Amino acid sequence: MWSLAERDIRVRYKQTVMGIGWAFFMPVTLMVLFGAVFSRVAHVDTGDVPYPVFAYVGLLPWSFFANSVKFASNSLVGNVNLITKVYFPREVLPLAAVGACLFDTGIAALALAGLMAWHHVPLHAAALLVPVVFLVQLVLTAAVALFVAMASLFYRDVKYVLDVALTVLLFGTSVVYPIAGVGGRLGRVLAWNPLSVLIDAYRTLLLRGELPAPGPLAATAAFSLVLLGATWRLFHEAEYRFAERI
Repeated sequence: MWSLAERDIRVRYKQTVMGIGWAFFMPVTLMVLFGAVFSRVAHVDTGDVPYPVFAYVGLLPWSFFANSVKFASNSLVGNVNLITKVYFPREVLPLAAVGACLFDTGIAALALAGLMAWHHVPLHAAALLVPVVFLVQLVLTAAVALFVAMASLFYRDVKYVLDVALTVLLFGTSVVYPIAGVGGRLGRVLAWNPLSVLIDAYRTLLLRGELPAPGPLAATAAFSLVLLGATWRLFHEAEYRFAERI
């Protein structure tokens, strides 16, 4: 898994002008874009937190999830020679794609540190619990990655549906605006989004220095574990048909 993740990272940035700078470029560009819209046009209320910091704290975990799912969707189809010629645990491929995106997220997190320092946002002791929230997100991302990788192998049009689904999910998650501000039935539906729970937990720890509500976070953790177990089992049940479907 480590070797495949390292290979993916090298291939991704090989012969590029910006190199690993692309890990900064996308979330920073989205932050500027959404900042122009939501801080000046839509006037999103983020309290005493500067909107660029608010948005970037949401865009960073979102980019990890979205990129992991995108790269995992091609992880089986793009490794035909490995799958058809040698046996190994096939789940290594989508999980290696997630690992490669973990590297990108670590690089992009440096920009968050600089952004918080620029806007004089203090770092509280509660930030030490961020790895706990990230562990829950990692489990959730791995579960979705396994399912999408398998689905893309059997149905090649999944990659087209995936682009639309991620775009819709971006605005259905509290990435660039607080879901708590959405009222009515729509707000109650969006509140069930586990990614929103995780992003809100990041913001609570990093920006407010408080502990997130334990109930929603525990429910998201339980859901992520159950989903990972279900997708892992489904993945192994379909594994014997991978070579013939490629």
